[in-house]
Amino acid sequence: MDIEIISEEENPMLHRTDVRFEIVHEEATPSRLSVRDSLAAKLNKDSDEVVVHELDTKFGMRKTAGYAKVYESPEFARDVEQEHMLERNKITDAEVEAEEA
Repeated sequence: MDIEIISEEENPMLHRTDVRFEIVHEEATPSRLSVRDSLAAKLNKDSDEVVVHELDTKFGMRKTAGYAKVYESPEFARDVEQEHMLERNKITDAEVEAEEA
């Protein structure tokens, strides 16, 4: 899976960068979590700082266009993002995990 960054737009008010990217893949559309991990590695960020919002694969194509928000820290992501997006990207609250354990 090859990821190419199409555009990056800084958003200092929300402590994030909005990223549009394109993925070329050999098999089926990659999972949101594998895309998040690959994008985080390409941008030298922690995977908890990356929230993938959109993956769009055209029928029969081996290319997927996507949109993600890359935060300065996981705390900013938890403060700004909606709960369902955090669940989809498997970003959990460290305090909640500590209480459950």
